[in-house]
Amino acid sequence: MKSPLCDELLIPSGAQYDDLYSWYIVNCVLNAFLIITAVILNSITIQAIQKSSSLAKPLKTLLLSLAVSDLGVGLLVQPFYFGLLVKWLQQGNSTDAVCNAFIFVTYLFSAASFFGVIALSVDRFLAIHLHLRYQELVTHKRVVAAVISNWVFSAFVSLFNWRVSTNITSVVFAIIGGMCLAVSAALYFKIYFIVRRHRVQIQALQIQQVTQNGEEMANIARLRGSAIGTFYVYLLALLCNLPQFCSFAVVANSELSTGIKAFDISSGTLMLMNSSLNPVIYCWKMRHVRSAVMDILRNIFSNKNYGGERMQIHVCARKENSLDKRNNRILKAN
Repeated sequence: MKSPLCDELLIPSGAQYDDLYSWYIVNCVLNAFLIITAVILNSITIQAIQKSSSLAKPLKTLLLSLAVSDLGVGLLVQPFYFGLLVKWLQQGNSTDAVCNAFIFVTYLFSAASFFGVIALSVDRFLAIHLHLRYQELVTHKRVVAAVISNWVFSAFVSLFNWRVSTNITSVVFAIIGGMCLAVSAALYFKIYFIVRRHRVQIQALQIQQVTQNGEEMANIARLRGSAIGTFYVYLLALLCNLPQFCSFAVVANSELSTGIKAFDISSGTLMLMNSSLNPVIYCWKMRHVRSAVMDILRNIFSNKNYGGERMQIHVCARKENSLDKRNNRILKAN
């Protein structure tokens, strides 16, 4: 069974071909560019997160899982999508095997990325809400178990689409996605009020507890900074995924007009764009990740410069050797 991402929705009919032609071209170009950015940026981000020793283990594990899912989007989903867009642009039908493979990898990595963002929201809420009990209750093993559960559930979501009709899956995915976004929004509102209450309480403590106040304020500041960083990741996921959830709802209740097909194609590209933009948010709003990325880039460019200098030295040495040999021949001839 094919999903709304496959032929019956996205391939243009004869009457719609001219109207959708420009949409296909634009989305082909965007996906070709996003393949490169998603692979390069997430590869660097994964190395940076692994090298960052300042991140807490639970947060590092969640960020790594999210970056791996985004890398999977760049390596598998977007090249698949680009190839199918080109095929649909040529008015060719994809086989059931190709379509099903595309559906599986798309839902697997996109769902893992989306639910990874939701898991970050829950983790930051627990870090601020539990405060001193966070390290005791949110252990590394439990976070690893949660990450594995996320990937297993994402695989189930992919398989679910094969067994159930298109209209039902569209409604289910729209409801689940909307509920997850709403829950994350509520968590960030609670984070804001908890942080504000903590700051007021700390500032109200007596003067003789200044040293403890400073440590407490520093801890709250760190938690606040990480929560702000993950909030921007959530906000980006909201902007990139909400149109796709709206598309699911529209497809389930409307005929496949030219406008709906154009909207679904564009919302799919926007959803996949999220994987290229997440690393930018990490570098912009997470200081430890930004520092690690800058170190990696400095090492890359310094190695290139070092390699160039070695090449120049080698060329100069060869020139000197050839000049010495020529001079020796001239001396022997004389």
